[in-house]
Amino acid sequence: MSEVRQILVTSALPYANGSIHLGHMLEYIQTDMWVRFQKLRGNQCIYVCADDAHGSAIMLRAEKEGITPEQLIANVQAEHSADFADFLVDFDNFHSTHSEENRELSELIYGKLRDAGHIATRSVTQYYDPEKGMFLADRFIKGTCPKCAAEDQYGDNCEKCGATYEPTDLKDPRSAISGATPVLRDSKHFFFKLPDFEAMLKEWTRSGTLQDSVANKIAEWLDGGLHEWDISRDAPYFGFEIPDEPGKYFYVWLDAPIGYMASFKNLCSRRPELDFDAFWNKDSSAELYHFIGKDIINFHTLFWPAMLEGAGYRKPTAVNVHGYLTVNGQKMSKSRGTFIKARTYLDHLNPEYLRYYYAAKLGRGVDDLDLNLEDFVQKVNSDLVGKVVNIASRCAGFIHKGNAGVMVADNAAPELTEAFRAAAPSIAEAYESRDFARAMREIMALADRANAWIADKAPWALNKQEGKQAEVQAICATGINLFRQLVIFLKPVLPNLAADAERFLNVEPLRWNDHQTLLSNHQLNAFTPLLTRIEPAKIEAMVEASKEDLAASESTAPAGNGELTKEPLAAEITFDQFAAVDLRIALIEKCEFVEGADKLLRLTLDIGDAKRNVFSGIKSAYPDPSKLEGRLTLYVANLAARKMKFGVSEGMVLAAGPGGEEIYLLSPDSGAKPGQRVK
Repeated sequence: MSEVRQILVTSALPYANGSIHLGHMLEYIQTDMWVRFQKLRGNQCIYVCADDAHGSAIMLRAEKEGITPEQLIANVQAEHSADFADFLVDFDNFHSTHSEENRELSELIYGKLRDAGHIATRSVTQYYDPEKGMFLADRFIKGTCPKCAAEDQYGDNCEKCGATYEPTDLKDPRSAISGATPVLRDSKHFFFKLPDFEAMLKEWTRSGTLQDSVANKIAEWLDGGLHEWDISRDAPYFGFEIPDEPGKYFYVWLDAPIGYMASFKNLCSRRPELDFDAFWNKDSSAELYHFIGKDIINFHTLFWPAMLEGAGYRKPTAVNVHGYLTVNGQKMSKSRGTFIKARTYLDHLNPEYLRYYYAAKLGRGVDDLDLNLEDFVQKVNSDLVGKVVNIASRCAGFIHKGNAGVMVADNAAPELTEAFRAAAPSIAEAYESRDFARAMREIMALADRANAWIADKAPWALNKQEGKQAEVQAICATGINLFRQLVIFLKPVLPNLAADAERFLNVEPLRWNDHQTLLSNHQLNAFTPLLTRIEPAKIEAMVEASKEDLAASESTAPAGNGELTKEPLAAEITFDQFAAVDLRIALIEKCEFVEGADKLLRLTLDIGDAKRNVFSGIKSAYPDPSKLEGRLTLYVANLAARKMKFGVSEGMVLAAGPGGEEIYLLSPDSGAKPGQRVK
């Protein structure tokens, strides 16, 4: 028998400032399936997480709601916990970063880094809101872009032209919190000397701990040279005060990953068989795995392992990175009803449907996963209802009616039964390597073989023939045993289905190695439908429930005081000025990402007699740019070319919408041709 592994697993900490949606749930379901597989195999696998409860955003939202930050994070934690539980995400502990365990560990790790010479201090000049009495993060500053003069842009980048800059470069800056004009002030800040760990990080990130594509991305940062990391914020701030430094607080990303350790330490205090040091000591033989999204890899693969190394703790065995979730091929959208909260989904559909669909789509890589709602209905109905559950429903009735619910000992398909047993190592390897999609393909291939065999034997026809009842019982008992093996293989993904199947099968909770045995002369319980088909009407109801009335948001915009007010009309222009705009029909021949730009797409346009290159800040609405290729759009042909960081933009395409994923490229009616003038 193989040695029992000691494994500690974490998912990224959800921020305690909003609801869980299906994009978040992708990560927790992925992690939960992997943990359940390890436990099913008999390993000691501990799954901990916590709400990320610190930062300015928490403080400001609590103030807006008229409650304390502590009340806010308690309310959000209750909501998060209920959503996770109802999606069958089985944490061993779900804690909070605003805990005494986290305070003690954060101070301890900071102290070790400071004493080892890895902390620096220096003065930093930042914008300060004199009305609010606080320093402003980049996202809390707005003004006019210094490059293209676009108004109402954030303090670090322009959504219109894609330029990046320092907040101090903004023209007419204002506080997005109070509307006041910010002033520059100096403040002492604390920095973690990340460059001290460059050699270690270059080795560790190439040691097999990361997927190749992630390691390649990290190498770009390492090759470009690491910088010291600002780990402090000034009061007022909701978080932990830095020891012996009144008015100075740990930046939220300093104590957030330490929250993994704190959640585990909290669990150890309630489960004496767990030893904190055995999992976190530098020479620990236990395994440590983090599951995260690709948007936070720098924190988990640079800052975090360096902090652990500097403070004398072990580093992660692996950091497993996944991509984003799209719905129907596009970024989740509130207006389209595809920005779906976890609770909204649960109000309409069985959580195991989504768990299975995610499993069927999740590979080892960091590619984005698309939740196509039409495909979702078809796949769940076909695979789970039409293949897996169908085996039991086909066979159970004959056993109950023909033999009082007792499965006979005869195995009518020894070769097929052995094929199911033989498939187990490959399915286990797919689970272990997080290639859930391969595991589901192999399991469903077995289900197809079982259904084909039962259809070929046709017990419903044999049962009508004289003297064939013994054969019918052997066929159906074999079918139930094949179903039982499929349930074992699917148990990490479908724990509720497995529990219902165990009640029907009249067995103790199934373990992975139970696939090697068969039920013989065994009494079954009454069979009741284990899953029902998804009705498209339920999908429609969920989408409708997810839609928000955008009428208000479309007619309002953030004002300087942070409240909503009517957006004023732009200054009037004359008809002659408008007539000077040369609007043309353009065919999008090619559309691609712009390397190094967060918001831009590069479009190659055919305008009839010429080709044009245009950069457009619509990436947030079109995560798959190839889907724009072949479309017609409206193009401002006589706009002066603009030299940008990434090249020259020759004109502009027209789009509308409030921003973010709500951007819609304008297209002409059918019949238009490239180069036609729009009048």
